[in-house]
Parts: sequence; C-alpha cells; structure tokens
Amino acid sequence: MKIFLAAGLTALLGLSPVAQAHVTLETPQAAAGSYYKAVLRVGHGCEGADTTRMRVRIPDGVLAVKPQPKAGWTLDMTQGKYAQPQTLHGAPVDSGVRELSWSGVLPDAYYEEFVFRAYLSDALKPGQTVYFPVVQECGQGVSRWIDTSGNPDAQGPAPGVKIVAPAHPEGGHGHHH
Repeated sequence: MKIFLAAGLTALLGLSPVAQAHVTLETPQAAAGSYYKAVLRVGHGCEGADTTRMRVRIPDGVLAVKPQPKAGWTLDMTQGKYAQPQTLHGAPVDSGVRELSWSGVLPDAYYEEFVFRAYLSDALKPGQTVYFPVVQECGQGVSRWIDTSGNPDAQGPAPGVKIVAPAHPEGGHGHHH
C-alpha cells in the first residue's frame, strides 16, 4: 500500500509542473447568455523571471467586462469596436472592453489569479470554445499564451471557455449581477 501511495504521489507531483505550465481558466465551461466569472490562473513567471504585466485580449461575444482590481497592481482597460454589433439584454452595442492589463510584480515563485466578470453573448454557440489570448510580460522576457487552435500540444495555448447550452433555455436569462 505504501509503495502504491508513493508511486501515486510521485506521478501526481511529476504532473504538477505541466498542470501549472500555462495560464488557465478556473472554470472551463459556461452557458451562452449568462454572466461568467473568468479567473485566470498564473502559476509561474517567464523562464524564472517575475511577472510584471498580464494582458488579456477580450474576444467578440464577450460583453460588459468588469475586471477585479488587485492591490498593488495598476489596472488598464482598452475600449474598442466589436467586429460585428452585439446585443446585450436586448440593446444593441457596438463597442466595449477589448483588452485588460494588470501591471505590478508577481515573483516567479508565487501563484496568482487575475479576475474579471463578463456577459457571454447568447449568439455564442454550444460546443464553441471562446479563447482569451494572454501575453505575460516578465522584465525582459515574455510568454505568449495566444494559440487559439484548440490543439492540446500547441505551444502557448490561450485559455478558453467552452460554451454550453443555457441552463434555462426558456425564460431564464442567467441575469445575475
């Protein structure tokens, strides 16, 4: 039993660096037409260097973005036009937050989370994955988590959320602020 437990722990610990090797989203799926709390998990810096800035591109179909400030970090939001007009609670919108940026210092040895809330358009289709490309800056270095191919073996995969059918397709709106 001890040998089995030790082997299991060794295997688990051996996988830990791989599991923390990317910027990931805590909640991997969400319903179209609902609010989504995106928690971006950062497990390390860049090649041993401290993280000094996290930039997240907001894709089309992700609306009403509200980032959570972090103590000791500067937060910037870049506004811009959507590729196509969107609808938010029945009202047309043609622009919104296109990028979030947190600047500060996260030592390489530490883990951190960067959080924002957004509305996932009801135009998003179940089965579709919506990707949030992230650029992690670390002094002179940079890690680009921008690959949106969905290939699990890709270099620098972007964190993504898989869209599922709404929980209440008739009459419910997932309207929780």
